[in-house]
Amino acid sequence: MIIEDIDEGKAFDWGKASKDYAKYRDIYPQEYYDYILKLGLCRDGQKVLDIGTGTGVLPRNMYKYGAVWTGTDIAENQIQQAKELSEKAGMNIEFFTAKAEDVSFPDNTFDVITACQCIWYFDHNITSKTFANMLNPDGKFLILYMGWLPYEDKIAGKSEEIILKHNPSWSSYGDKVQPVWVPDQYMDTFDLISQEQFRIDIPFTREGWHGRMRACRGVGASMSPEALAAWDEEHMRMLVENAPEEFLVKHYISIAELKVKK
Repeated sequence: MIIEDIDEGKAFDWGKASKDYAKYRDIYPQEYYDYILKLGLCRDGQKVLDIGTGTGVLPRNMYKYGAVWTGTDIAENQIQQAKELSEKAGMNIEFFTAKAEDVSFPDNTFDVITACQCIWYFDHNITSKTFANMLNPDGKFLILYMGWLPYEDKIAGKSEEIILKHNPSWSSYGDKVQPVWVPDQYMDTFDLISQEQFRIDIPFTREGWHGRMRACRGVGASMSPEALAAWDEEHMRMLVENAPEEFLVKHYISIAELKVKK
């Protein structure tokens, strides 16, 4: 995938990071899911479409609350991992490979559409309309995000420095607590009805944080094998020198709830 405004147009491929993604990116805390449930969403027989599902983290963790889930992702390797993990857990979730812009269901098919950690990658001129059409008249669109806080957390900050050393084109550094981005195009087809962000500390082991960072766009999805090997060595050395075996990393969660315009 190449997007001009992301990483200076450098190509990235989530499929290259799928094994790490499956092992290390299932890190959302219960508070994340509880917030969604308090909105009355993704539960009790509702039909939910998770766009950019990756390895199916969101549908797999919320499956027990009774929604009927479908997940799509542009990367075939991600979908393969999602299928294997859900089948192993005995979950009946439909997953298939597709670009967000190519996902097509009849009008009024879904009660909820979710986009977790992926809103930046869509052609919003297309998806703002197709998402609204696929939802029922009272349907909701959730934009979901969780990010680490490099200016407040020493380990997160040092990790970013090492990524930028080995991949200076990476553009997703320097995050602060802020509302998740709602592209303007969605305001033509949706009303923004709630938006909130809150802080959360996420527990990691050294291996877990190292794997989580390797599964990010700036590392496993875009580095050459040589750069990745050098990053692996330097990042793990930094963790051994600066972090105990178990530690917390400061994050924040940001969620926007949109409703189809009447």
